[in-house]
Amino acid sequence: MILENLRKKMSTCFESLLKDFGGLRTGRASVTILDNILVEAYGKKVPIQQVGTVSVPEVRMLTIQVWDSSLIKPAEIAIRNSQFGLSPVVDGQLIRISIPELSEERRKEICKLAGKYAEQTRISLRNIRKEAMDEVKRQEKSKEISEDQQKKISDDIQKVTDEFVKKIDASLSVKEKEIMKV
Repeated sequence: MILENLRKKMSTCFESLLKDFGGLRTGRASVTILDNILVEAYGKKVPIQQVGTVSVPEVRMLTIQVWDSSLIKPAEIAIRNSQFGLSPVVDGQLIRISIPELSEERRKEICKLAGKYAEQTRISLRNIRKEAMDEVKRQEKSKEISEDQQKKISDDIQKVTDEFVKKIDASLSVKEKEIMKV
């Protein structure tokens, strides 16, 4: 049960990292670039995907077909104020976003950010591992499991942790190559 919970929590952490990686600009248009942009709509902030249809008509172009014309200006402002340095152009109810070529310096900054995301995920994995190890020690102390079982489960916990750290490192490597590709 401990290993099952551990794997589930670590999978959730890893999926979150992949989502964060998806939001990093690589110089190519991707709908995931806009995932973290929130638009002021109907008195609250909502993800941009909830105010219109986001699509990629060209390699370096995103479009958002806004459903409610009153949300065009708030969507434009949210995109313009995002950390990505995007310049939206409004054309009726359609917002066009050209994805500019990234400079070498900007690519390196994005790689550092990807590394930071990966390190935060590794820290989360270590915290999850620590919780699981503490639970195993508690069970051994209260005689729910034997010392041999505690040792085996602890080894299994470490193996699962190592497996997820390798996945993080591999994903980071792929993302860095994608970002640095000219």
